[in-house]
This record gives sequence, C-alpha cells and structure tokens, in this order.
Amino acid sequence: MRSSGQPTINDVARLAGVSKKTVSRVINDSPLLHAETRRRVEAVIRELGYVPNPQARALALRRNFLIGLVHDNPNAQTVMNVQQGMLDGLRGTEFELVVRPIDRAAPTMLDDLRHVLERQRLFGVLLMPPISEDDAIARLCEALGCRYVRMGSALLDTPARMVASNDRVAVAEAAAHLLASGHRRIGFIGGPAGFRSAHERRAGFEAALAAAGLALGEAQVAAGDYSFAGGQAAAARLLDADPQPTAIFACNDEMAAGALHAARARGLAVPDDLSIIGFDDSAIAAHLWPPLTTVRWPSRTMAAAAARKLIEDEATVPTHFPSALIPRGSVAPPRC
Repeated sequence: MRSSGQPTINDVARLAGVSKKTVSRVINDSPLLHAETRRRVEAVIRELGYVPNPQARALALRRNFLIGLVHDNPNAQTVMNVQQGMLDGLRGTEFELVVRPIDRAAPTMLDDLRHVLERQRLFGVLLMPPISEDDAIARLCEALGCRYVRMGSALLDTPARMVASNDRVAVAEAAAHLLASGHRRIGFIGGPAGFRSAHERRAGFEAALAAAGLALGEAQVAAGDYSFAGGQAAAARLLDADPQPTAIFACNDEMAAGALHAARARGLAVPDDLSIIGFDDSAIAAHLWPPLTTVRWPSRTMAAAAARKLIEDEATVPTHFPSALIPRGSVAPPRC
C-alpha cells in the first residue's frame, strides 16, 4: 500500500521489488543495471509520479544542480534578457538558476566571489560583461573546479568557454547605414570606460567612417555610461556644438532614448532634424516614437547557448552569434 503524501524513494523500491540503492542508480543513470530492472523501476516512478529530492541527488553525485549567473551590469533590462535566456537553456533539465550580482570595483571582489562559489558549490556559471572580461575571475572559476562560460562582444577565451557577438562588424554596418542616408556630421555616444563592448563598438564605428574617407574627431564623441540619463547628458553636449550633428549613434538603446529626449528638449524632430541609432534592440527600442533603428544584440540566444555549454557537450553548441541592424523610423536623410 502506498504511503500517504508525496511518494518517496522507499515507495518506489518497495513496489519495484528492488533496493533503494537500485532506485538511486536508475535515477542517476548508472550503467550498472540490467535493462529489465531499469524498465521496471522507471515504470513505477512514472506510475507514482515520484520526483527525486534534488538535495539528496546532489549529495549522492557530489555536485549541486545549480547554474549561476554572475553579473555587474548597469542595464537591468540586459540582465533580465540574459536571465530569461539561461532559463530557456535550462528548461527541461534538472538544473536551477542562481543569480548573483557582484561589485567589480570592490577590493574584495575576488574573495567575495570565491566565497559564493565555494558555499553554493555551483555546477557552473555564466559570466556577463563586463566581469566576463576579467581574466582573474575566469582563473578563479578554473581553480575551484567550477565550469564557466564568458559572454562578450568579442572572443575572450577558448570557444568552449565563450559565447560572443560581433559588435565591431554590426556597428560598422549601422554607421554605414547613416552614411548611405547622406549623413556626414555624426555624433557618437560611447559606453563606459573599461567595457570591452564600448571599445568594440567605437572601433566598428571608426572603421566605417574611415572607409568613407572620414575621421571621428573628439568633438563628435561624448562619453556615456549605458544609462538613460547618461545618454541624455551626452547628447546634450553633442547638440550644443556648432554645427550640430545630423545623426547620433549611441552604444546602447537606453542612451539612444536619452538622446531622443535631449533632441526634443531642443525642439528637434527625430528623424527629420536628427537621426538616431542605438544598440541592443531592447524592448524600449520598439516602444519609442519614432521606433528606434538599432543593432540587435542576441543576448537571450547567447545566454541560452551558454547554459547549454555548461551542462552539455560544449562542442555541439555554437560560439558566435552575430548582431544585426534593425532599421526602423528614427533614421532619415539629413535636411542639409
């Protein structure tokens, strides 16, 4: 007779006529079983609706079924996209997601992360930019025997430990789109110092201008911090120049949205008086008016692939995920 409440491993063993150890071997996919025994135990598990205790299974296998997302990223929407992508990749598996923010500027950052990895005994971690660009963090994961995958805008590690986009190429395409529309006075709102993505995106922008025989002067550049307010302030500096730029490329959509507000505060219409392009293709890009032309960064797809790299045979999962220009209504030919 079945015990009351949730079925237990004892119930499965009794009804299948085997020991608890045999049931455990079935659950843990041990090869040390006869096929008929495995089929009988699996049939009882299905009949009872038995769900193995994850803590007990982790203890038996000497590992936790936990995958970590470690980040220090100023853009909450990007973190949410990556989190959703990891859940996509883990769906249908026994693994659960643990999200852990860290402060990369803290002097105790490496010790803090070591404490987390040792205490949680994570099976693996996805390192988001910009901390993914820190080789010391990768070495720490390796020393602790914790699998890791680094996410970035360029290849930073071996393919088995990377999911990377092509920011430099994609931004060059965005700049070429502005040039093909007739723009020559183009402002550039950069990303935070120390972010590899900021470096890659500026390099792509400059390469496209150089191919057109143009150079990016310092008066055309304003530093940003990937925030709305930062983009608004940076665009204000660019628009205070004489002559004003006829177009602005911002290194993410949050700053592009700030640039759009700065333009309207000066009575400029987008795209008639000022064209704007962002980067990410976040939800805000399609909700602005006019809808924002942007570069789609496949963060969710990259994160799903990273999760699979951590729990599967990484050789079967892609490493490179190209970004692509998404033309919308915020770009038009200049009036003059």
